[in-house]
Parts: sequence; C-alpha cells; structure tokens
Amino acid sequence: MLITLTTYRHALIAVTLLTTVSSLFYVEFCCNLVYINYNNMSVKQVPKQLRSNIKNWSIEDRPREKLRDKGKSALSNAELLAILIGSGSRKETALDLCKRILKELANNNLQELGKKNIADFTSFSGIGEAKAISIIAALELGRRRLATVGLERPKITNSRDAFTILHPHLGDLAHEEFWVLILSRSNKVLKSERISIGGVSGTVADVKIIFKRAIEALASAIILAHNHPSGNLRPSQADKQLTKKMVQAGKYLDVQVLDHLIVTDSGYYSFADEGEMYA
Repeated sequence: MLITLTTYRHALIAVTLLTTVSSLFYVEFCCNLVYINYNNMSVKQVPKQLRSNIKNWSIEDRPREKLRDKGKSALSNAELLAILIGSGSRKETALDLCKRILKELANNNLQELGKKNIADFTSFSGIGEAKAISIIAALELGRRRLATVGLERPKITNSRDAFTILHPHLGDLAHEEFWVLILSRSNKVLKSERISIGGVSGTVADVKIIFKRAIEALASAIILAHNHPSGNLRPSQADKQLTKKMVQAGKYLDVQVLDHLIVTDSGYYSFADEGEMYA
C-alpha cells in the first residue's frame, strides 16, 4: 500500500510538470506568433492597445529618429508636434493625436495654432497642462525667431520688407498695438519698438514718444505700424490724421516718415503704396 501511494504521488507530479511545460511552450508559441504577425502588420492594423506607443514603430518612422537621421525639414508639422508631446493617449499615437489637433484646432495652419491657449489644447484626450504649455512655448519661440532682427541688419526697400519684419509682432494679436521701425540713413533697421498697447478697437500713438525713440537712436527715418485685430485693412479717419501729423513733425526734426502700415493676420495696407503720405 505504501509503494502504491508513492507511485501515485510521483505520477501526479510528473503529470503536473508535463502540463506546466506544455503550457509554457504554448505561451511561447503564441508570443512568437503575435510577434511575427505584429511585425508584418501596418501601423493601422496593429491593435489599439499596441498602436499607442511610437516605440513600437520601425525606427525610420519614429519622429525623433527621423529628425536625427534625415534632418528637421524631413518632418511634417504633426511629427514635430509629436516630438514635443512625447506620447499620445490609449486610443492613438502621439502622431495621430497631433494630426487631429492640427486639423480640428487650426485647420492645419500653424499661424492659427499659435493663437490657441492652454484650454484649447487640453480639450484633447492625451494633452495635459504640461504638454499644452510645451506646445505653446515652442510656437512662441518660432514667432520670436521670425521677429528677431538678424546680425545682418535688414534693409527696407519697399512696404513688403517692412511687413515681413512687423507681421510676427502684430499679425495674430487680439488687441491693437502701435510699433515703429527705426531706420539708418541707408534704410537699414536699427531697431523695432512697441510704442503702445491698446484695446480691441484702438491704441494711443504719442508723437513725442515716437520721435524721442527715433532721435535717441540717431535715426534718419522711421516707419509707423499698427494692427487691426478685426482684419479690416481700411484706414480710419484717425489713422489718416495721425499719419499727416507724423509726416509734418518729421520734417521739422529731420526724421523722414517713410510709411505707415496697417497690419492684419492675412495682409497689410501701406499708406505710401496708396499715395497717402501727406505732405
């Protein structure tokens, strides 16, 4: 009886071990099968729970590696945004999320995206406050880069040159501001300065302050500029009167007022181009 019981126990252990080993082989087989199938899938075919991690992509398709290997110009706007946020949500990759943000929030326009606030970005699942701030900060750096005068001072030869410098400062504001470009004798930009900040429908331009800044910089000429947040490029009567007053003051101070630009997000109005620089 003792021998029979011992034999039974040994047999039971053997069966248990055999079952465990078989299970491990089965699991390994299934894992290999999933791995093989996963590698042969396109990104869209990969299950959502696997697709949400960009690390599962082939190396050449990952935004960071793509930038490193192919250069920044090889990346789309969505890929650059994906690098900023780092990860997506459970339902979509960082890249898919950024494509959706660009389309739904800004109609694929970076100028429009630059106008959005933290709440706009955090309305998307997968974008918290930290990611929203990262996006806004990057867009602001891009805006400031455009607004920065390079080491080689730009020369103003026409109204378009002035607009190119002023648009990053004024183009997407929700309120009015008044700016001035201060120029050398050869019409190179010595500096660009904000004179005043106003409301949605107007701002103050003090003639004394404007010419004080110009004289301090030993300017030979200046270009005036302000924005219309409404998008209306037509000058108001007050705009015309100010322009005339500035031109007359400039003659007495030997500082020529070359132009006055009204800037909007989509374009500009030039008093000089329209023949409205009053003597």
